Amino acid sequence: MPSIVVVGANWGDEGKGRIVDYLAADAAASVRFQGGNNAGHTVVNDYGTFKLHQLPSGIFNPNCIAVLGPGMVISPEKLSVEIAEVEAAGIDVKLCISDRATLCLPIHALEDTLEEQRLGDLAYGSTRQGIAPAYGDRVMKKGILVGWLKQPEVLQERIQFMLDWKLPQLKALYPSCDFSQTAAEMTQWLLEVTAPWRPFICNVTEPLKALQKQDANLLFEAQLGAGRDLIYGEYPYTTSSNVTAAFAGLGSGLPALRPERVIAVAKAFSSSVGTGTLVTAMEEQDDFRKNANEFGATTGRPRDMGYFDAVATRNGVELQAATEIALTKIDCLTGMKDLKICIAYDGEHTENPIWPQTAALSPVYEQMPSWSEDITTCRTFESLPKAAQQYVERIEELMGVRVSMVSVGPERDQMIIR
Repeated sequence: MPSIVVVGANWGDEGKGRIVDYLAADAAASVRFQGGNNAGHTVVNDYGTFKLHQLPSGIFNPNCIAVLGPGMVISPEKLSVEIAEVEAAGIDVKLCISDRATLCLPIHALEDTLEEQRLGDLAYGSTRQGIAPAYGDRVMKKGILVGWLKQPEVLQERIQFMLDWKLPQLKALYPSCDFSQTAAEMTQWLLEVTAPWRPFICNVTEPLKALQKQDANLLFEAQLGAGRDLIYGEYPYTTSSNVTAAFAGLGSGLPALRPERVIAVAKAFSSSVGTGTLVTAMEEQDDFRKNANEFGATTGRPRDMGYFDAVATRNGVELQAATEIALTKIDCLTGMKDLKICIAYDGEHTENPIWPQTAALSPVYEQMPSWSEDITTCRTFESLPKAAQQYVERIEELMGVRVSMVSVGPERDQMIIR
């Protein structure tokens, strides 16, 4: 059975959770390999509608192990809340949580918030969940590992080590910082809020390797998209981890992973939340945003809406080394009279389209025929209106990679497999 990596081709919010939920029906393990509580995947299935922030979207398959990999930063109390919400829907949660993952603590969220406030108009657009400071502490060798939750004495010692280093800096840079928790208090709090999932902490490499030997189907899920990658995204308006398929093995606990399929998920239009420039932004986008329900799953922030950006998306597809594309939310384009695709950029520095926020770029559009028929009940490509077929085929041509999946609605069965 193949290893499948599902990643974002754009700036996040492409509908990866919906694709993972669909593919997880055949998976033995569903693995999150980076990120934390700073973004969400919306999943709609027979159990209801869920906004998952840390749990893998394959959590709803009763035969699937949900793995939180070592590349993640985990917000402990919020993970407990998320687990409780899923269990309340009747899901028997089967978890493996990496002992090498990093804890994202309230002090990190405070640091994140204080820095965004200090930056003012120059802020990065952070969700203020503490993700960047938590990753930063890991790099500075001051991070708190999940595995230490099973060693309370070590946990308290490492928290004290971190506080002795961090608090003087915070109080010097942010005079309003009033964090006063002691290492002992933080340790006690952590032991209380992690009680629901502490038994699941382990070396996740071992169960994953065992499944590999059984030729089981492994599913790897990224957060956000190529445009937000720490190395290759629109720096500094990026996330703080590597969101590309190349990191799936390292971040999951299987460094030697060689996936058979890499599915880059892209919306049938462009959207972005947070700071940065959306080159194809629509002049009038409020009605379209509302109809497409384009608001951040974590913060509820309205997303900036634009026409399909083939330049940025192709860049994302190539960064992800995608073997195929899943195109989502094409049903939202039904009835759009002015339907077009950005096929190039015009302006200074067009030779470097990875960094559009550093240049004055304007989109070069190709007009596309539109359709008005309801396509949410279509289950074959041939049953789509001719104009919708042409839209998908043109995107496929521009990407140079086949579109293997087309989503025509949020429900699990609203999927066309080509």
